[in-house]
Amino acid sequence: MNETIKTLLSRRSTRVYKHDQIKDEELNTILKAGMFAPSAMNQQSWYFTVIQNKELLNKINEVCKSIFLKSGNRTFEERAKSKSFNVFYNAPTLIIVSGYEKAIAPQIDCAVALENMFLAAESMNIASCWIHAITSFSDTEEGSALLKELNIPEGYSVVGSGAFGYKASGTDNIAPRRENVLNIIK
Repeated sequence: MNETIKTLLSRRSTRVYKHDQIKDEELNTILKAGMFAPSAMNQQSWYFTVIQNKELLNKINEVCKSIFLKSGNRTFEERAKSKSFNVFYNAPTLIIVSGYEKAIAPQIDCAVALENMFLAAESMNIASCWIHAITSFSDTEEGSALLKELNIPEGYSVVGSGAFGYKASGTDNIAPRRENVLNIIK
């Protein structure tokens, strides 16, 4: 089996990270992989915002916690009540991916870019996890203010984000793949 297929089959979401920051060279490789993702009509409709500042990560987490507590979703509310709540699992790097709203398919473009970044990270033994919570920021006043503080350009909406960092030992939890999801017609 070639290395690309091994990476694809071994990548899993990680929810426990070491505190060590990823190296700049690794971050640049991850971002480059995102920029080389395919996109509808090659519009490359994404915008990447990288946060490695601990105070800002804490602020993002607090806004997420506030949104979860007011969500009306019992699961989110209970999760946010936890003293150890951290929406991106204390990963030292968060990459927010926003899409240009007038593009043909910004949600898909950005999702593919995130997947490229996740796979690039995995190939370098850097763990990752899709974080969807930040997509709800534009629905609240405090979230919208934070998006402005993060300098996400006008006309762009958050599609998703990824937590990145080195995996803490003993965190391999490989969920089984669902069955009966294929139909091959020849």
